[in-house]
Amino acid sequence: MDPRGKLKHYFLHPGTLLLMTLTLVFFSYGFLTPSRQALGGLGAESRAEESNPGHHACKASALSLSHSTTDLTPVSSFRVAAVDGEHEQSRASSRMVYPQPMALTPARRDVLVLTPWLAPIIWEGTFNIDILNEQFRLQNITVGLSVFAVKKYITFLRLFLESAEQHFMVGYRVTYYVFTDRPADVPQVGLGPRRRLAVLPVRSYPRWQDVSMRRMQMISQFLEQPSRQEMDYLVCADVDMKFQDHVGVEILTPLFGTLHPGFYTSKRDAFTYERRPQSQAYIPHDQGDFYYMGAFFGGSVAEVHRLTKACHEAMAVDRANNIEAVWHDESHLNKYLLLRKPTKVLSPEYLWDLHMLPWPSVLKKLRFVAVHKNHQEIRNR
Repeated sequence: MDPRGKLKHYFLHPGTLLLMTLTLVFFSYGFLTPSRQALGGLGAESRAEESNPGHHACKASALSLSHSTTDLTPVSSFRVAAVDGEHEQSRASSRMVYPQPMALTPARRDVLVLTPWLAPIIWEGTFNIDILNEQFRLQNITVGLSVFAVKKYITFLRLFLESAEQHFMVGYRVTYYVFTDRPADVPQVGLGPRRRLAVLPVRSYPRWQDVSMRRMQMISQFLEQPSRQEMDYLVCADVDMKFQDHVGVEILTPLFGTLHPGFYTSKRDAFTYERRPQSQAYIPHDQGDFYYMGAFFGGSVAEVHRLTKACHEAMAVDRANNIEAVWHDESHLNKYLLLRKPTKVLSPEYLWDLHMLPWPSVLKKLRFVAVHKNHQEIRNR
């Protein structure tokens, strides 16, 4: 017998079939309405947040609001407004007009633009600041700029701050952290919107070398305080300098160092590394990438904390062994950046001294330059 003969056939009553059809139409409409699509969009937004740091910033702000109030409506409104604003900025970014990058046409042929560990070296002509600004503004970042104005070095602070207001991270939220033993002498400088100054009293030391080396300890300890949450990046600079051209978000990265103007064309065996094996800063003659200057370095708060803490601990070991690295904290900075490569390297555009070196043609701009001074008069006073 044909087994198909065992199958039973069922027929639905016409009224039942009509009821089922109406039910399916009703629920399908519910899934396809704008409100349902909006809910689906929020799910997509959550996935986008995982890969977009700008979304993380908005999400963190929303979470902090939710902890401070029991009314969740402002939080939802904040998130929707933030997301809408970011989408608007994304659309604006997609409408930007700029020269197309060409894979076979390098931006600069006269300089090295990429390290062997694939970190970019930042020169004029290697970046489009308009594109970078569009990307960083989505993240709503805060940048800290730390400077030590100890003893007579306080005299350089006004020019440092005034020039920073003109050229450093213009248009972004910036906090100047002034470490000084003379808080009363900190000058009053007019600051732009979303920019502020914090004075951090510190003790002085008899020798300028000790002042220099203690910077790593003081920055490290400062970054262990809750105030570190106020910023996303920290740039550490010498005070006896001035900004004279644009220094912006092109430098921001987890960890950056700046090429020393006196050694950027030198071979490694000419670098003034610490060469004594007894020191924690020791680097053999056959090792080394670049020579970095201690007057301008930085990165994310977490990475700067790791760097300054490691350098401080290494100097403490040296001090216990009665040895002092040849160039103090700068020697330890170079050892650290040899072992833990920076994710960006700044060209000497970002650190130059026209009083000691002529302006070479390879440098299209001089952005951060030394101020003329009498070292003997300033140091140890």
